[in-house]
Amino acid sequence: MAKELAKTYDPQSIESRLYQKWLDKKYFAAHVDRSKKPFTIVMPPPNITGQLHMGHALDNTLQDILIRWKRMQGFEALWQPGTDHASIATEVKIIAKLKEEGIDKNDLGREGFLKKAWEWRDEYGSRIVSQLKKMGSSADWDRERFTMDEGCSKAVQEVFIKLYNEGYIYKGSRIINWCPVCKTSISDAEVEHEEQAGHFWHIKYPIVGEDGFVEIATTRPETLLGDTAVAVNPDDDRYKHLVGKMLKLPLTDREIPVIADAYVDKEFGTGCVKITPAHDPNDFEVGKRHNLPEINILNDDATIVNNEYGGKYAGMDRYEARKAMVADLDAQGLLVKIVDHSHNVGTHDRCKTTVEPMIKQQWFVRMEELAKPAIDALKNGDLQFVPDRFDKTYLHWLENIRDWCISRQLWWGHRIPAYYCDDCGEIVVSRTAPEVCPKCGCKHLTQDPDTLDTWFSSALWPFSTLGWPDKTEELDYFYPTDVLVTGYDIIFFWVIRMVFSGYAHTGKSPFHTVLIHGLVRDSQGRKMSKSLGNGIDPLEVIDKYGADALRMTLVTGNAPGNDMRFYWERVEASRNFANKVWNASRFIMMNMEGVDTSNVTLDSLEDADRWILSKVNRLAKDVTDNMDRYELGIALQKVYDFVWEEFCDWYIEMVKPRFYAEDNAASKAAAAWTLKTVLITALKLLHPYMPFITEEIFCNLQDEEETIMLSAWPEYRADWDFTEVESRVEMIKEAVRAIRNVRTSMNVPPSKKAHVYVVSDKEEVRDAFTAGKNFFASLGYASDVQIQADKTGIADDAVSAVTADAVMYIPLAELVDIAKEIERLEKEEKRLQGELARVNGMLSNEKFISKAPAAKIEEEKGKLAKYTQMMEQVQERLSQLR
Repeated sequence: MAKELAKTYDPQSIESRLYQKWLDKKYFAAHVDRSKKPFTIVMPPPNITGQLHMGHALDNTLQDILIRWKRMQGFEALWQPGTDHASIATEVKIIAKLKEEGIDKNDLGREGFLKKAWEWRDEYGSRIVSQLKKMGSSADWDRERFTMDEGCSKAVQEVFIKLYNEGYIYKGSRIINWCPVCKTSISDAEVEHEEQAGHFWHIKYPIVGEDGFVEIATTRPETLLGDTAVAVNPDDDRYKHLVGKMLKLPLTDREIPVIADAYVDKEFGTGCVKITPAHDPNDFEVGKRHNLPEINILNDDATIVNNEYGGKYAGMDRYEARKAMVADLDAQGLLVKIVDHSHNVGTHDRCKTTVEPMIKQQWFVRMEELAKPAIDALKNGDLQFVPDRFDKTYLHWLENIRDWCISRQLWWGHRIPAYYCDDCGEIVVSRTAPEVCPKCGCKHLTQDPDTLDTWFSSALWPFSTLGWPDKTEELDYFYPTDVLVTGYDIIFFWVIRMVFSGYAHTGKSPFHTVLIHGLVRDSQGRKMSKSLGNGIDPLEVIDKYGADALRMTLVTGNAPGNDMRFYWERVEASRNFANKVWNASRFIMMNMEGVDTSNVTLDSLEDADRWILSKVNRLAKDVTDNMDRYELGIALQKVYDFVWEEFCDWYIEMVKPRFYAEDNAASKAAAAWTLKTVLITALKLLHPYMPFITEEIFCNLQDEEETIMLSAWPEYRADWDFTEVESRVEMIKEAVRAIRNVRTSMNVPPSKKAHVYVVSDKEEVRDAFTAGKNFFASLGYASDVQIQADKTGIADDAVSAVTADAVMYIPLAELVDIAKEIERLEKEEKRLQGELARVNGMLSNEKFISKAPAAKIEEEKGKLAKYTQMMEQVQERLSQLR
């Protein structure tokens, strides 16, 4: 039996209660069940430093929609949750907190600092998880993992040792991104490129033994201390004669060669490029091709080195040195000019410091071979992006991939399992500290102090969370996973690393589909950021409007891969929709009370019932098709349109008379059964998007099932296909709209009922109106409905409303008091005559036309057109009435 819903929909009173029920009942739990097909999504692990933002809200809403849908379709659906240790972000936060307490990281020592880090994780690590729960996220929280838990750490160590033994991991000197504040290498993912106003400094490099010079242009003049060549294009006729000659490096006592390399763009700048292999990735590659020395001129804090290369600038900050060097160049007559120049500058996303490209001894992964299976996966269809335009981004990155720097100069993270012999320097990579050096027998070995890049562990996330490297039941059943949902901004940082890691360690792609979403921007289209102060806190939205309204707002109009704008008005519209569903459900449940529907069959339904049943039947098919194609926004829009328009605005209004009439138990039962059946179907289609309100209504509407979450997803049924009935009812709806338009144009209030004649020479049309006579009368504000083949008996002054299939006539006298209407229209005619006389007078006055502003003249012309049209309508109406 249906229970009663509260008078008003209050999300705050139901959401936390329902979520706790779902947790207590273990509805989110997934188990190895060989009788069912698995469906798996791994949650992109949020940082333990994280606070829920709109990006998280969108990302997790999309995942929850998919997982709830598949759960209802009968899959064993696992949404694997977890959090990321986020090496740099967390270490930065902990150092800042220690600083406030007057504690220096180095005074604590490594073990003391790690103790503080784990305390931080215990205190803040679950914060974002509790916030995700407020969103309604139905992840299997009993399986929650952490990138530094015992199992994930074991997987990381296994992969490092395996790749090292296979020759894919090596230690060497290459260009990396260096943060001078955090004093660590950072990945490309942690470098934000922003447009900054800068300069091109044009500098003369004198030719040794000649009077001439070459002119180079640089945005970083301080790096010239590390120059080891100047390069020109081999096809550049201007400089061919200089190749092989030596140049005097300004501000130093060194000489450097002129080399020829196709890397140089003849058309850009002066066509001469200073080559600084230790401080530019492109220069590094040029240097390797020409066997150039690599001179590092910066300390870890971005001050100039204190040696023969630093010279008089030793110890200066990089920008201080830049000023001093530019002044010296100018004094020596070597500064040609300074030109304003905007260019992209890489900054560390955590501390906002400008990153320095520097040569460092680091651990790297050789990527060329590992990338090949990941490229093939997309080309042979084992992996697909939705939308597929992101294929290009993925392939471009993989086909131009460089070796991956995986070491970080941090304490928080997975420590590199490499040990160095104190005597002979032998490197031993091992699960545990070796007791003796295998090369010289020394018993003193020291572990590498560095930790691994955070992405190294998150690259293993799809399989490490399921127990790999152990051969677990979960890994065998739930892996490969199905869909990865993520933003387009980390395709190359995370998605690519998961794919090549999946192939390298499991032989399979970790998922078959990558669903890409865009960013949530503010109402002006700007990226949300702390600096702009335009961020919207999802928790604030939930507190004000409820999680369902937020979820619906994030998905409405959302297309894969596209950015969306956040408007508070849209949240209010989502809340209004929730209210509409709630109030309609209350009406249905009140009218179902005491109605016996046990004998209702499809044959006992009326046309209106079959129409809405057929509509919801097709809706189930269409929505499922859209969701299969990951068109989640389109699917939601279809459910919204159906519920608001077809179900609430039409069908409920159609059946109201059947509940108020006496002695029609069978008709009332058919309406009650249909209302309940269609509402339950619609609630199920809406559930993945708005889980809380649908659960609350479902559990009060029926008592056969204890939760909508585990009820069956609606499927198309052939016996619910009433296409012919649909066309009949749509014909009546069109007639209702025509009548309403006529009444509106005549300002007739809905309360004023009138006789309606339906005239059609087609028998099937007359039969359709006869079958739908009751609801047609109600919706068309008819006191009585007469259906006939011709105009016999209809007054000449009757107002007509025309559709393709029939003409509806309404006696004019029943719509308006003719005498009073003529009187009103005559007054209106007089008023319009005055307005027209005034406007025509102004527009025929030459003085006005010559002196008035053009905008004023146009305004008066507009009034003339408007009043003329109104006069025509009034006079036409008067002639009809007279």
